[in-house]
Amino acid sequence: MRPGALSGPEKSRAGSASADAPGERRRKKPTVATAVTSTQSAARSPVGTGGLAGRYATALYDLAADRRKLDEVLPQVDMLARLIDETPEFQTVLSDTRLDIRDSRKAVLAVLEKQGFDTLLRDFVGVVADNRRLPRLRQILAAVLAVAAARRGEITAEVVSAEPLTTTQRAQLQGKLAEAGYSRVNLDERVDPQILGGLVVRVGPRLVDTSLQSRLVRLHYAMKGAA
Repeated sequence: MRPGALSGPEKSRAGSASADAPGERRRKKPTVATAVTSTQSAARSPVGTGGLAGRYATALYDLAADRRKLDEVLPQVDMLARLIDETPEFQTVLSDTRLDIRDSRKAVLAVLEKQGFDTLLRDFVGVVADNRRLPRLRQILAAVLAVAAARRGEITAEVVSAEPLTTTQRAQLQGKLAEAGYSRVNLDERVDPQILGGLVVRVGPRLVDTSLQSRLVRLHYAMKGAA
């Protein structure tokens, strides 16, 4: 990947248009930044991968497929998602908007390099950082896995639980999803102690929230209404 390819989509368009002849531009392989810019609208994305996260996810998936690196990149996308889920410090670097974007970018890429992540994935995260989308990185990674599942004819369900699911709970959930018509479904599991208990399950636009936190909020408003 050539130097300077990691500036945001806006800079990528302006820089390449003035420096290269049309024929030369056509011969160049797409970079991560140009792939994100040229990705088709979210309305044509697979179920559950729309919006900004879907555009970034589709760009990474298509670029990895073009370079024949899907077998390397997809497992690392899942690995990075789990790393974020299991590392509160990493979550802080991604989500704290008070941090200088350059410092956040440098810190995140240093972790990825130390952990041995593929260059394509590191460059992709660099573009996400340059475009000030690091707080959405975990959502983007989930969308990448959803895109991959959709291309295989499968659907991804995002599952949030207060504690890691047991094997029995996972089997029960998959059974319930199958009863609802989602026979080929992958679970993208995330632990969030703040929901206190229960589950939050999202499949595409459908959301089922049985968390204790949500029930307490509803109880609070019901009590206020009865007062």
